[in-house]
Order: sequence, then structure tokens, then C-alpha cells
Amino acid sequence: AVLAVKFSANGAYCLTCGKDRTVRLWNPSRGLLVKTYAGTHAHEVRDVCCTRDNAKVGSCGGDRQVFLYDVSTGRTLRKFRGHDAANVNACAFGGEACGDSVLFSAGFDATVRAWDCRSQSAEAIQVLRDFKDSVTAIAVRDCEVVAASVDGTVRTFDIRTGKVAADAFGQTPVTSVALSHDGQCLLAGLLDDRAALLDRASGELLAEYRGHRNKKFKMDACFTHDDAYVISGSECGRVFFWDLVEQTVARSFDAVAWNGGHGGAPKGAALTVLAWHPKGHYLLTAAPNGNVLLWK
Repeated sequence: AVLAVKFSANGAYCLTCGKDRTVRLWNPSRGLLVKTYAGTHAHEVRDVCCTRDNAKVGSCGGDRQVFLYDVSTGRTLRKFRGHDAANVNACAFGGEACGDSVLFSAGFDATVRAWDCRSQSAEAIQVLRDFKDSVTAIAVRDCEVVAASVDGTVRTFDIRTGKVAADAFGQTPVTSVALSHDGQCLLAGLLDDRAALLDRASGELLAEYRGHRNKKFKMDACFTHDDAYVISGSECGRVFFWDLVEQTVARSFDAVAWNGGHGGAPKGAALTVLAWHPKGHYLLTAAPNGNVLLWK
């Protein structure tokens, strides 16, 4: 199974990772496998990320480890280890202010850790410990790290000032987080059949998006490139598009039973992994059988 899909910053390439312990680089428009990064992770690879210049790739997984690769050669540049629990759930490179020399990871040990990709030290340069349960997803913008947790919160850390802001959703686990492209809003995927839109400055709940099913699994939710729509997978196998402002379902379709089952699974299987193109009208979805589909 594929556990994460990500577009590169310019959308020309995409990355996938999964239970086969590999990271794969693709040309999505041609369906061409460019390179496979293998032999590093001892267990499944749970997330992958890419620098803005497409020169380096980071990955994390079920073996407590975070790896840094050179894209062109496929060589493993660094191995970071320091998480206290096996599963490292998410990774992301630093924003414009922090730069791609800092790699962040989030884990089951209820921490977010920052790693210096330029240093020879394998120790984290910063550890954020405010969480009470597993950290499921992270997003980075400028010097702010936004992290979602099973403890029912989304926390925003300002790396420069050390300030922390928390948005709480009661006892409902948060399994995904995404930032709007204008930086003003955050989208939280909640384990109660709901995605919530918050104003980042005030913490005000601006909108809620319903209609999909999400009670069991970590589910990707994101914005389109123009922030006009919100997208999420569903445990019924469908992809949902909501109008950002109207909060109504603009479109939904079955992404796993597509083409008589060739989309990846029988009708009703969960669709949990997706990514939207950073500049255009393209969607990537990962099917349970390992297929990755590009939709236009």
C-alpha cells in the first residue's frame, strides 16, 4: 500500500512511499518511474517530502528513523534518529525563513523534532514536546511549524520567538493539517467525519465540511492551488470537493472502484491518500493495491 503521495514544489515530479519500504520519484504526466530510493528503512515509509529546488528528499517511517537523500544520485546523505517511539508519522522541510536545510519530523512519541541537514550531528537541534499524544501531520510556513495531534489539537510553533498557539477540537483526534496558499487559514482533518477551516490569526472556526466518512483512518485533506476548494478522501473510497466559502459538496467521485475495480480496490475501500498539484488542475490519489492515479 502507498502511505503518502507528494508533488514537488513546481509540480513536475511526484514522490510516493509505502509499506514496501521504498521512496519512489515519478514523472506523473508520463507515468514514468524516475528513481527508487531503497535499502534504508527497515519498516514501512510513512511520509516523504522534497526541497523546493528538487535536490533533496526526506522520508520517515516505522523504524524511528528520518533519512535525507540526494535526488539525482539516489545516495543517502544523512540518517537522523532520536524519536522515542517506532512510528515517525510525518516530515517536512523548513519554510522560506528556515530554509530547506532544516528537516522537521513528527512522531508517535508526541514530539516534533528539527534536524540540521548541514550538520554532521545526528542529534535534533530542537524538540517540541507540548503534545499529549501522537503527532499525525505537520505543515511548515516561514518560521512557523503547524502540527496536528491525536490529542485533539493543532499547535502552531513560532521557531523564532518560541511562542505556541493551540487550537482545540475537544477529544476528537486530528489526522491531517494543511495551510491555505495565502497563509491565512488552516484546514484540519478530524476523525469525526469532518474537516474544519480555521482563521490562523484568531483561531475562529470559519467553516466545516461534511459528507465524507472518516472515523477510523488518517485521512489527507488539502486546498486546491487557488484556495477555491477543499479536498478530502473518504473511507467509502470517494474523493470529495467542497466549495471553500459555501461549504457545499461541489463534486465527488469513486477513486478506488474506478474502471471496474482497476482503480485499486473493490467498491467501498477507503481512499486516504491524495495530493493536489501546486499550480494546476491535477489530483493524485493512492489506491489500496499500490496504484497511484493522476486525475485531471
